[in-house]
Amino acid sequence: MIRPKQIILRLLLVAIPVLLAMAPAMAQTNSAFVGQSVELSVVEIPGDTYSWELYNDVSGINFATDPGNCPPTQALFAGGISTGPVVHVTWFSPGTYFYKVTAQRSGCTMNLKVGKIVIEHPLPTAILSLAQPSTCIGQPASFQVSFTGTPPWSITYRVTKPDATTQDITVNNLTGSPSEIPFNPSMPGIYTFEVRSVTDAYRTSTTPSNIITLTVNPKPSSSRIYQYDPTNKKKK
Repeated sequence: MIRPKQIILRLLLVAIPVLLAMAPAMAQTNSAFVGQSVELSVVEIPGDTYSWELYNDVSGINFATDPGNCPPTQALFAGGISTGPVVHVTWFSPGTYFYKVTAQRSGCTMNLKVGKIVIEHPLPTAILSLAQPSTCIGQPASFQVSFTGTPPWSITYRVTKPDATTQDITVNNLTGSPSEIPFNPSMPGIYTFEVRSVTDAYRTSTTPSNIITLTVNPKPSSSRIYQYDPTNKKKK
């Protein structure tokens, strides 16, 4: 679940007949992610009061007369407040929704406006980390990937080798977070790793991840081994 944030959507009410207000309003489409808090607002006119309704199914709906039908398991007004020039709605399920704001003055409906919003699953993310920042050539190495989103995940990561060449590697069907990705260095030097794309059960993100660095040390140079004879104090 991503951290909720606000998206400001503004509707300007104009003094036109109710039924004629439907067509142009339907063209306004916005988008947000599951778990986000969305701010819906109108330009307030002194003397007007405002009420809001949410719809998750508009088949056969007459917005001028039919009340909102969106259940609270899919979207909810913050604090249960659905009146006023500004309201906040948290969305719990992906899908296409409609919201209606009705302006009244002295108990009479002056105008209403309808907007459309598409709620999507949030984009997955991948964060890289290293348990050991260095290793020796000839020894296996690995790094960890922590995910957000819905499993299973697939990643394509880029490794930049000490000779400045790069290689893109794809790993599929990762079900755990974090997941450990093995890597066998082919030469000593500094390697960098970066996820270039991550896909979960619903969506793909091509926003690059953080970059991690692995230092691969060469094997120690070989040296002659001497045997010391304490009797004659000579090396053999």
